[in-house]
Amino acid sequence: MKIQKSSEDYLEAMLMLKEKHGFIRSVDIAALLGVTKPSVSYATKRLRENGYITMDPDGLIGLTDAGMEIASRIYERHKLLTQLLIGLGVSEETAREDACKIEHDLSVETFNAIRDHARHYSSAHVE
Repeated sequence: MKIQKSSEDYLEAMLMLKEKHGFIRSVDIAALLGVTKPSVSYATKRLRENGYITMDPDGLIGLTDAGMEIASRIYERHKLLTQLLIGLGVSEETAREDACKIEHDLSVETFNAIRDHARHYSSAHVE
């Protein structure tokens, strides 16, 4: 099933918050993504209905296996592309913004080639 870019962004943000705080709250998602709380409510409702997240009675959000798979894939792309762009001389802020744009549209084949190249390049240049 094809997932929308905005849903990928929400899942990625949730994973980032989980890694940073150990929990995921809607208010933190809104702050991280710069969106309104009603936007987060709408998105989390859709993500819950599609089986990507769970919500406990206290409002804490959890990623399902399907949600974690998507979040991990997008977050890996984001981190690697950001590092690559910074390595090319792009400012950190611009690199992060551009990585966010690129991460969704890159084919699996192209991303794997970039990742393999980055691994080879970094291991070949270790002193």
